[in-house]
Formats: sequence, C-alpha cells, structure tokens
Amino acid sequence: MNKHHWLAAAAFVSAVWVAVPAAAADMMAMPPAATTLSITAEGRVARTPDIAEVSGGVVTSAPTAAAAMAENATRMTAVVAAIRKAGVAERDIQTSGLSLQPQYRYDNNVPPVLTGYQATNSVALRIRKIADTGRLLDTLVGVGANQINGPTFKVDGAEAALDEARTAAVATARKRAELYARATGLHIHRIASVAEQAGYEPGPRPMMMMARAEKVADSTPVAPGEVALTVNVTMVFEME
Repeated sequence: MNKHHWLAAAAFVSAVWVAVPAAAADMMAMPPAATTLSITAEGRVARTPDIAEVSGGVVTSAPTAAAAMAENATRMTAVVAAIRKAGVAERDIQTSGLSLQPQYRYDNNVPPVLTGYQATNSVALRIRKIADTGRLLDTLVGVGANQINGPTFKVDGAEAALDEARTAAVATARKRAELYARATGLHIHRIASVAEQAGYEPGPRPMMMMARAEKVADSTPVAPGEVALTVNVTMVFEME
C-alpha cells in the first residue's frame, strides 16, 4: 500500500471511530418520554324540553300494489291536511318514510304464497307547543293515521346549556387529574389534548303504537318531564 492509500484509510477509520461515540452521546442526551394521564369526564345539565318530535303515518293492505298505494295516498292526504290545520308549520313537516312491500303466507314444505301488498307512508313532525302534543296525536288517529312513533322531547337552542355541561366536564377532569398527580407524587405540566362528545339523554322512552281510527273522549296524556344534555370530555395531561 503506497503512502497516499494508507493516509486515506487511516482518515476513514478515524472518521468512523469519531462518528459512533457522537451518535451514542446524542441518544443518551434525549429526554425520557413524558408521563401522560388520560381522563374522561361527563358534564350534565337538565332542562325542560320545549320541542316534541313525533312521526305519524298510515299502513294499508290490499290484494294489489296499486290498490294498497291508492288507499294509502287517500288516507295520508287527510292526515297531512289535518296536521296543517292544527297549526304545524310547513318547515316542521317532513316525509320520513314511504314503502311498498309484498305480503306472503308461509306454510310448511310449500313455497310462499303472495297474499297482497302493504303500503306505508309516514311523516315526521316537530311540535313547538308541547302542550298541543296529545291533542295532535288524537287528531292524527281521528283522520286515519294508524302508526304513531314518539314523542321525543328536545331543547331548542341548547348551546347555552351544553356550554354549562362543557364547563362542568372540564372542571371534573382537572380535579381528577390533580388527584392522580398528588397520589403519584407528580405535577401537571400541561394539557396535551382535549376532545368532546355531546348529546341528549331523554327521559322515559318514546312510545310506539298502532292506533285505530276512532274518536277518543280525552286527549292522550303527554308528560315532557326533563331531558339531560350531556358532554363527555377526554383530556390528556402531561405530568412531571
């Protein structure tokens, strides 16, 4: 090996021996991973609902599809007209379902036999005067509705109440984090992330019924009670 080649090899070996200790020193200088604590807390406020949501419709059966749809259309037209006459605004009336299904009779060891067709048409309503809910349900039945779902009670303009729930949820999460910090001998360094999930919690479950078109003496009783507005907040704290 001539002198120039020997010097180049020596420089390469020297560079290798210098680079490896430097990388190891950098790894030793890295700070340890932060200790994190994830807390999920709920904030809840109760409010008296001021909106009721109901769906009402007509189910008809006939030997043919055309006959089932025709009868359904006649009865549903009367239902919608009664809803409008009762004072429900157009913006609060929305068709929520329309279907036509064949009906079969099933017997053992024989193919199904077509017996007719069933047509269903339903409309979703938003009732802004909750006191009128029972009377409106009776009106729907009286003009031919034979399927009722609801009511579901809600709060119109619920953001202010949800903000109260958010504040309560954050306060609960921080309180729990401080408890864990004291128990482990650590301190809260900072909040790393916050995420939320909001929603309603209704009172008693809504009713579902198939109704007969007959006159009733008294309005169907409807008790709105209270609804709970809840917010679940997940907060991640860095501890030190």
